[in-house]
Amino acid sequence: MRRVLLLLGGALAASVHGAEPAGDWNFRALLDGEPIGQHRFSVVAQGDGRRVTSEARFAVKFLGITAYRYQHKATEQWRGGCLTALSSTTDDDGTSSRVQAEQADAAFKVVTGADKPPAALKGCVMSFAYWNPAIQSQSQLLNAQTGQYEAVQVQRVGTGSVEVRGKAVPATEYRITGPAQPIHVWYSLQGDWVGLDSVVGGGRKLSYRLQ
Repeated sequence: MRRVLLLLGGALAASVHGAEPAGDWNFRALLDGEPIGQHRFSVVAQGDGRRVTSEARFAVKFLGITAYRYQHKATEQWRGGCLTALSSTTDDDGTSSRVQAEQADAAFKVVTGADKPPAALKGCVMSFAYWNPAIQSQSQLLNAQTGQYEAVQVQRVGTGSVEVRGKAVPATEYRITGPAQPIHVWYSLQGDWVGLDSVVGGGRKLSYRLQ
Protein backbone atom coordinates (compact mmCIF):
# COMPACT_ATOMS: atom_id res chain seq x y z
CA MET A 1 0.00 0.00 0.00
CA ARG A 2 2.83 2.40 0.80
CA ARG A 3 4.06 2.75 -2.78
CA VAL A 4 0.72 4.13 -4.00
CA LEU A 5 0.35 6.41 -0.97
CA LEU A 6 3.69 7.97 -1.87
CA LEU A 7 2.13 9.18 -5.09
CA LEU A 8 -1.13 10.25 -3.52
CA GLY A 9 0.74 12.61 -1.24
CA GLY A 10 0.85 15.09 -4.08
CA ALA A 11 -2.62 14.41 -5.42
CA LEU A 12 -4.52 17.66 -5.32
CA ALA A 13 -7.52 18.20 -7.53
CA ALA A 14 -10.01 20.46 -9.21
CA SER A 15 -10.91 21.33 -12.80
CA VAL A 16 -8.90 20.03 -15.73
CA HIS A 17 -10.32 22.65 -18.07
CA GLY A 18 -10.08 26.43 -18.04
CA ALA A 19 -8.44 28.62 -15.43
CA GLU A 20 -6.94 27.09 -12.34
CA PRO A 21 -9.67 27.08 -9.66
CA ALA A 22 -9.77 27.93 -6.00
CA GLY A 23 -11.77 26.18 -3.30
CA ASP A 24 -11.88 23.32 -0.82
CA TRP A 25 -12.24 19.63 -1.65
CA ASN A 26 -12.61 16.46 0.38
CA PHE A 27 -11.96 12.94 -0.87
CA ARG A 28 -12.96 9.78 0.95
CA ALA A 29 -10.33 7.03 0.84
CA LEU A 30 -11.47 3.41 0.64
CA LEU A 31 -9.64 0.08 0.70
CA ASP A 32 -11.62 -2.67 -1.03
CA GLY A 33 -14.67 -0.44 -0.64
CA GLU A 34 -14.23 0.12 3.10
CA PRO A 35 -13.53 3.67 4.38
CA ILE A 36 -10.02 4.17 5.77
CA GLY A 37 -9.79 7.97 5.95
CA GLN A 38 -9.89 11.23 4.05
CA HIS A 39 -7.74 13.51 1.94
CA ARG A 40 -8.71 17.17 2.34
CA PHE A 41 -7.16 20.09 0.53
CA SER A 42 -7.55 23.74 -0.36
CA VAL A 43 -6.57 25.74 -3.44
CA VAL A 44 -6.28 29.49 -2.83
CA ALA A 45 -5.56 32.15 -5.46
CA GLN A 46 -2.58 34.38 -4.65
CA GLY A 47 -2.07 37.00 -7.34
CA ASP A 48 -1.09 35.16 -10.50
CA GLY A 49 -0.39 31.94 -8.60
CA ARG A 50 -1.99 29.33 -6.35
CA ARG A 51 -1.29 28.09 -2.84
CA VAL A 52 -2.33 24.48 -2.40
CA THR A 53 -2.52 22.78 1.00
CA SER A 54 -3.49 19.19 1.70
CA GLU A 55 -3.84 16.76 4.58
CA ALA A 56 -4.37 13.01 4.32
CA ARG A 57 -5.15 10.72 7.26
CA PHE A 58 -5.64 6.97 6.81
CA ALA A 59 -6.03 4.11 9.28
CA VAL A 60 -6.40 0.48 8.17
CA LYS A 61 -7.93 -1.83 10.78
CA PHE A 62 -7.92 -5.62 11.09
CA LEU A 63 -10.24 -7.31 13.58
CA GLY A 64 -10.80 -3.93 15.24
CA ILE A 65 -7.07 -3.24 15.66
CA THR A 66 -5.31 -0.51 13.69
CA ALA A 67 -2.76 -2.32 11.53
CA TYR A 68 -1.54 0.64 9.51
CA ARG A 69 -1.56 4.45 9.81
CA TYR A 70 -0.65 7.14 7.32
CA GLN A 71 -0.56 10.93 7.72
CA HIS A 72 0.65 13.44 5.17
CA LYS A 73 0.62 17.24 5.08
CA ALA A 74 1.84 19.38 2.21
CA THR A 75 1.89 22.98 1.03
CA GLU A 76 2.64 23.83 -2.59
CA GLN A 77 3.13 27.18 -4.33
CA TRP A 78 2.34 27.35 -8.06
CA ARG A 79 2.79 30.00 -10.74
CA GLY A 80 2.19 29.68 -14.46
CA GLY A 81 1.41 25.98 -14.14
CA CYS A 82 4.76 25.24 -12.45
CA LEU A 83 5.79 24.51 -8.88
CA THR A 84 7.75 27.30 -7.19
CA ALA A 85 7.88 25.84 -3.67
CA LEU A 86 6.94 22.68 -1.77
CA SER A 87 6.97 21.65 1.89
CA SER A 88 5.71 18.27 3.06
CA THR A 89 5.84 16.03 6.14
CA THR A 90 4.76 12.39 6.27
CA ASP A 91 4.30 9.74 8.94
CA ASP A 92 4.06 6.42 7.08
CA ASP A 93 3.17 3.98 9.87
CA GLY A 94 5.90 5.35 12.13
CA THR A 95 8.44 6.18 9.41
CA SER A 96 8.84 9.94 9.11
CA SER A 97 9.98 11.87 6.05
CA ARG A 98 10.19 15.49 4.97
CA VAL A 99 10.62 17.30 1.65
CA GLN A 100 11.53 20.98 1.14
CA ALA A 101 11.83 22.49 -2.32
CA GLU A 102 11.96 25.92 -3.93
CA GLN A 103 12.82 27.66 -7.17
CA ALA A 104 16.33 29.13 -7.00
CA ASP A 105 19.14 29.93 -9.46
CA ALA A 106 17.16 28.80 -12.53
CA ALA A 107 16.50 25.37 -10.99
CA PHE A 108 13.92 23.80 -8.70
CA LYS A 109 15.97 22.56 -5.75
CA VAL A 110 14.61 19.60 -3.76
CA VAL A 111 15.95 18.65 -0.30
CA THR A 112 14.95 15.29 1.20
CA GLY A 113 17.42 15.00 4.07
CA ALA A 114 20.31 16.72 5.82
CA ASP A 115 22.72 14.01 4.62
CA LYS A 116 21.71 14.30 0.97
CA PRO A 117 22.69 17.04 -1.51
CA PRO A 118 19.77 18.96 -3.04
CA ALA A 119 18.48 17.75 -6.39
CA ALA A 120 18.40 20.53 -9.02
CA LEU A 121 15.51 20.02 -11.45
CA LYS A 122 15.38 22.01 -14.68
CA GLY A 123 12.37 23.40 -16.50
CA CYS A 124 8.75 23.53 -15.37
CA VAL A 125 8.39 21.02 -12.54
CA MET A 126 5.00 19.53 -11.66
CA SER A 127 3.95 17.25 -8.82
CA PHE A 128 1.22 14.59 -9.02
CA ALA A 129 -1.28 17.48 -9.11
CA TYR A 130 -4.31 16.18 -10.96
CA TRP A 131 -5.97 19.60 -10.92
CA ASN A 132 -3.55 20.91 -13.55
CA PRO A 133 -4.49 19.99 -17.16
CA ALA A 134 -0.81 20.03 -18.15
CA ILE A 135 -0.34 16.80 -16.17
CA GLN A 136 -1.73 14.91 -19.16
CA SER A 137 1.32 15.79 -21.27
CA GLN A 138 4.06 15.28 -18.66
CA SER A 139 6.81 12.66 -18.81
CA GLN A 140 8.04 13.30 -15.25
CA LEU A 141 6.25 14.25 -12.02
CA LEU A 142 7.64 15.14 -8.61
CA ASN A 143 6.65 12.87 -5.72
CA ALA A 144 5.74 15.24 -2.87
CA GLN A 145 6.48 12.63 -0.19
CA THR A 146 9.85 11.26 -1.35
CA GLY A 147 11.14 14.15 -3.45
CA GLN A 148 11.82 11.74 -6.33
CA TYR A 149 11.26 12.89 -9.90
CA GLU A 150 9.19 10.01 -11.32
CA ALA A 151 9.15 9.04 -15.00
CA VAL A 152 5.51 8.62 -16.07
CA GLN A 153 3.19 8.15 -19.02
CA VAL A 154 -0.35 9.55 -18.96
CA GLN A 155 -2.96 8.10 -21.32
CA ARG A 156 -6.67 8.55 -21.85
CA VAL A 157 -8.32 5.14 -21.35
CA GLY A 158 -12.01 5.74 -22.08
CA THR A 159 -15.31 6.53 -20.42
CA GLY A 160 -17.34 4.91 -17.65
CA SER A 161 -18.89 5.97 -14.37
CA VAL A 162 -17.83 6.43 -10.74
CA GLU A 163 -19.75 7.09 -7.54
CA VAL A 164 -19.74 10.74 -6.45
CA ARG A 165 -21.60 11.73 -3.29
CA GLY A 166 -23.61 8.53 -3.45
CA LYS A 167 -24.54 8.76 -7.13
CA ALA A 168 -23.01 7.21 -10.26
CA VAL A 169 -21.80 9.91 -12.65
CA PRO A 170 -20.34 9.60 -16.17
CA ALA A 171 -16.57 10.06 -16.14
CA THR A 172 -13.46 9.86 -18.30
CA GLU A 173 -10.58 7.65 -17.17
CA TYR A 174 -6.87 8.46 -17.48
CA ARG A 175 -4.08 6.04 -16.57
CA ILE A 176 -0.73 7.11 -15.14
CA THR A 177 1.94 4.44 -15.61
CA GLY A 178 5.52 4.42 -14.44
CA PRO A 179 4.97 3.89 -10.70
CA ALA A 180 4.96 0.33 -9.30
CA GLN A 181 1.21 0.13 -9.98
CA PRO A 182 -0.73 2.20 -12.53
CA ILE A 183 -2.96 4.93 -11.10
CA HIS A 184 -6.37 5.39 -12.72
CA VAL A 185 -7.75 8.92 -12.43
CA TRP A 186 -11.40 9.82 -13.15
CA TYR A 187 -12.76 13.17 -14.34
CA SER A 188 -16.41 14.18 -14.68
CA LEU A 189 -17.77 15.33 -18.05
CA GLN A 190 -17.41 18.89 -16.69
CA GLY A 191 -13.68 18.28 -16.16
CA ASP A 192 -13.61 17.91 -12.37
CA TRP A 193 -11.42 15.25 -10.74
CA VAL A 194 -13.87 12.91 -8.98
CA GLY A 195 -12.03 9.65 -8.35
CA LEU A 196 -8.88 7.59 -8.34
CA ASP A 197 -8.18 3.83 -8.24
CA SER A 198 -5.06 1.72 -7.87
CA VAL A 199 -4.09 -1.78 -6.78
CA VAL A 200 -1.93 -1.96 -3.64
CA GLY A 201 -0.23 -4.72 -1.65
CA GLY A 202 -2.02 -8.06 -1.59
CA GLY A 203 -4.05 -7.15 -4.66
CA ARG A 204 -6.31 -4.82 -2.68
CA LYS A 205 -7.98 -1.82 -4.32
CA LEU A 206 -7.35 1.68 -3.02
CA SER A 207 -9.88 4.29 -4.16
CA TYR A 208 -10.50 8.03 -3.79
CA ARG A 209 -14.03 9.36 -4.20
CA LEU A 210 -15.14 12.98 -4.00
CA GLN A 211 -17.48 13.80 -1.12
